[in-house]
Amino acid sequence: MKRKVLIVCSAILLTLVTANSYSQDWPQFRGTNRDSKVTGFKAPATWPADLSQAWKIQVGTGDATPALSGNRMYLNTRQGDNEVILCIDASTGKEIWRNQYPSAAVTGPAASHPGPRSTPAVTNGKVITFGAAGILSCCDAATGKLLWRRDNKENLYPQFYTGMSPLIADNLCIVHIGGKDKGQVIAIDIETGKDKWTNNGDSPSYASPSIMTNAGKKLVVVQSEKFLTGHDLSDGKVLWQVATAPAQRFYNSVSPYINGNIVYISGQGTGTKAIKPGNTPEEIWSNTEAGAKWTTPVLKDGYLYGFTDQKRIYCINAETGKTAWIDNAVTSDFATISDCGNVLVGMPSTGTLLIFKPDPKGYSEVARYKVAETPVYSFPVIAGNNIYIKDAESLTMFSIK
Repeated sequence: MKRKVLIVCSAILLTLVTANSYSQDWPQFRGTNRDSKVTGFKAPATWPADLSQAWKIQVGTGDATPALSGNRMYLNTRQGDNEVILCIDASTGKEIWRNQYPSAAVTGPAASHPGPRSTPAVTNGKVITFGAAGILSCCDAATGKLLWRRDNKENLYPQFYTGMSPLIADNLCIVHIGGKDKGQVIAIDIETGKDKWTNNGDSPSYASPSIMTNAGKKLVVVQSEKFLTGHDLSDGKVLWQVATAPAQRFYNSVSPYINGNIVYISGQGTGTKAIKPGNTPEEIWSNTEAGAKWTTPVLKDGYLYGFTDQKRIYCINAETGKTAWIDNAVTSDFATISDCGNVLVGMPSTGTLLIFKPDPKGYSEVARYKVAETPVYSFPVIAGNNIYIKDAESLTMFSIK
């Protein structure tokens, strides 16, 4: 009898530990649901004066956010003439495996960002990466064995190279490939590497797609160079489309944020808008005071928080579109923002981590930490009391103690 009780208790404990581990995963761009919400994090009663550095390793150049699944981190970086897919032990920083392939160097105006920008996606024992020059790879997440790879034979990619992160939905990998005036949204069967559907259309932008449910259908919401488009996930058919031409000589780089049947979009010089898709998409509101260069906002308790193209932090009423406040606490127009429950975490490219309260009355900073000496263009990956920072060439694990 005691043995049976012990087995049952062990099983329950294992389930709880596993559930807690998975609740803290960051398996694809902007987290599990692509909404930048961190689960399993509990802010300390008193934030320390400094974060404790557990380890720091050199991993190669790149702006891609690492993906976290269980106790493993997956990165796509550049080392020498190769792009490298790395699997790292999240506790120790030790390399578990690598898979590398030759890739043409990033040249021209984008050369200052020589490595991959796309966050890996982890699902069903597989990790999928999208290199700067459009090479798509799928590896076994446990061993690094290559399962399939698609080269960019036509050598097509946007002017500043690939910035879109793959989307995983219903065992499909959704990517937007191509170059100027020649784009293609593709749904690939993850098991076989073969296309389920393709849709030819507008050029890819530097934003990443998301999933929404509208009128009972799952849709892939894609921000392309000039349009916001809803594709039926089952066959790729375009169900609605909204013109979103960028202002002046800017580019669409902000990914859509989905909240039920509302899509929030933002752009450099164009402000932030709320769109209700349908046969005839409806613009709910438009706020010209707070646009963004790259930052997709987070929605918290009815308010949108983000970083503007004017190097400020903003708060917008998500129902009315009215600006609640704009603050000058930052000096960067490139930043990420994550919802960690009772605090929001901002990561400007300046390498200073900002911790502040979600407060519609005004900017309320709790703490700030210098976490990198080189620019940071990726999300901090937050799991439990650990924070992982990928800067220009390094990956560092900090702990909150």
